Amino acid sequence: MTTRRDLLLMTAASALAPAAASAAEDPWAVADEILARIRPPTFPDRDFPIDGYGADKEGVADSSAAIAEAIAACHAAGGGRVLVPAGDWLTGPVHLKSNVNLHLAEGATLRFKTDPAAYLPVVFTRWEGIELMNYSPFIYAIDCENIGITGQGTIDGQASREHWWTWKGQWKQNQHGWVESMPNQRPARARLFQMAEDKVPVAQRVFGEGSYLRPNFIQPYRCKNVLIEGVKLRRSPMWQVHPVLCRNIIIRGLDINSHGPNNDGIDPESCQDVLIEDCFFSTGDDCIAVNSGRNADGRRLNVPSENIVIRNCRMADGHGGLTVGSQISGHARNIFAEKCRLDSPDLDHAIRFKNNALRGGVVENCFFRDLTVGQVRKAVVTVDFNYEEGAKGAFTPVLRNVVVERVRSGKSTRVADLQGFPNAPIFDVTLKDCVFDGVAEPAIVKNVRGLKLQNVTVNGRPVRTLA
Repeated sequence: MTTRRDLLLMTAASALAPAAASAAEDPWAVADEILARIRPPTFPDRDFPIDGYGADKEGVADSSAAIAEAIAACHAAGGGRVLVPAGDWLTGPVHLKSNVNLHLAEGATLRFKTDPAAYLPVVFTRWEGIELMNYSPFIYAIDCENIGITGQGTIDGQASREHWWTWKGQWKQNQHGWVESMPNQRPARARLFQMAEDKVPVAQRVFGEGSYLRPNFIQPYRCKNVLIEGVKLRRSPMWQVHPVLCRNIIIRGLDINSHGPNNDGIDPESCQDVLIEDCFFSTGDDCIAVNSGRNADGRRLNVPSENIVIRNCRMADGHGGLTVGSQISGHARNIFAEKCRLDSPDLDHAIRFKNNALRGGVVENCFFRDLTVGQVRKAVVTVDFNYEEGAKGAFTPVLRNVVVERVRSGKSTRVADLQGFPNAPIFDVTLKDCVFDGVAEPAIVKNVRGLKLQNVTVNGRPVRTLA
C-alpha cells in the first residue's frame, strides 16, 4: 500500500529527477542552455543626474532625498539611467524601482551614512536565510523588473570597527581579560531563528532598532532581469551582493574588497538563471556562496537556487572561494564554475560545501573545471556536513554528483576534506585530470560513496585513491 509519506517522497524525487537526468547526459551543455536564456535588461537612453535634483557632490549634505527623487522621476518616465556623476555623495538607503539603472560614473563614490537610524523604517528582507522586517539594505529593490547598478564608480558602506562590524559580537581585552563587545546581534539572532522555527508570520518578526542585525549591502528581492556590473564595493556591513528569489541575473566585472565579519562577496539565494563573471573578490567570508534559505524558513519557501554559471573570476582572501551553503534548506542544483583563479594564503578553501542536519536540503549537479589554484590554506575541495550544528538536527543533508576536472593547485594543506555522516553519506564525487602540488597532509575522506579519481596527480605522483 502506498502511504502519503511515500507519495511525498516520490513527488520530491520526480521534481529533482529532470535536472539530474539532463545534467548526467552532458552537464556543460546544460550550462550553455542556461547562458542562452540569460539576457541583460535594457534601459531607455535618457539620464537623470542626481545633482539636477539637489544632490551634494562634496559629500557634506545628505543626498538621500535627491537620489530618491531622481529614481522616482526616472521610473515615472518609463526608465533610464539615474546618473551619479564624479564626486563624493553621501546617502542613506537607496530603493530602486523598475526600469531604473543606477549608474556611477568613473570618479563617483556613493558613500552610505553610518547612522543606523537612517535605515529605518524596517523593510521586508532576508537575514542569514530567514525572512523578517529589519533595517533596509543599503541598495534595495523589491518586486521590480529591469534594474541595474552599473558604472566604474565606488559604493562605500563605511562599515568599520566603529560602525556596524562590532554588532557581530567581537572579543576585546580589558584589564580583567577578554570580554565580548556589547551590544551585539546574538540575542536578536537567536530570537529570529526561534521565530522561524515557531512559524511566526514574517510581518510579526520585527527587528531593526535595538536588534543589532546588520543590513545587507545590495539586495534585490523578488526581482526579474537584474544587472550589477563594473562597480567597486568597499566596507560592507554584512553580505555584499545578495539577490533573493530573483530570476535572470547578471553580475559582472565587480571589484569586491571588504574584510568585515560575514562580508561574503556574492550570495545568490533561492535564485534561478544567474551569471557571475569577471569579478574580483577579497572578502571577510566566502567569496561566492550559493544559498536557498535556512532551516524551517528555507523549507517553508522551498525555492532552490539553480542554474548558476560562474566564470573568469579571481578569488583572493576569503573563507571559501566557490561555496555552496550553508543556508541551503531550499536545495541547490545545476551549478557550474569554470576558468577561475583562486590564490591567497588567506583563502581557506577553493571549492566548499557547507551543510548540516539542521539545514538539510539536496545539493546536486555541481561542476567545476579549468580552475587554477595558486594556494589555499586548507583543502582544495571541502565538504563539511559538520558545519555549525553538525549532526544535531532531524533533517538529512544530501550532496550528490560533483565533478571537479582540470584543476591545477600549487599549494594546500590537503587535496580534499570530505566529511559526510554515516546515515547521510556524500554521493558521487569525481576528480578528473587534476594536478595537486605542494600538498602537506593526507586527504580526509569520511562517509563518501562513489569517490572516483581519473588521471589525478598529487605531489608529482599519480594516485587512484585519496583514502
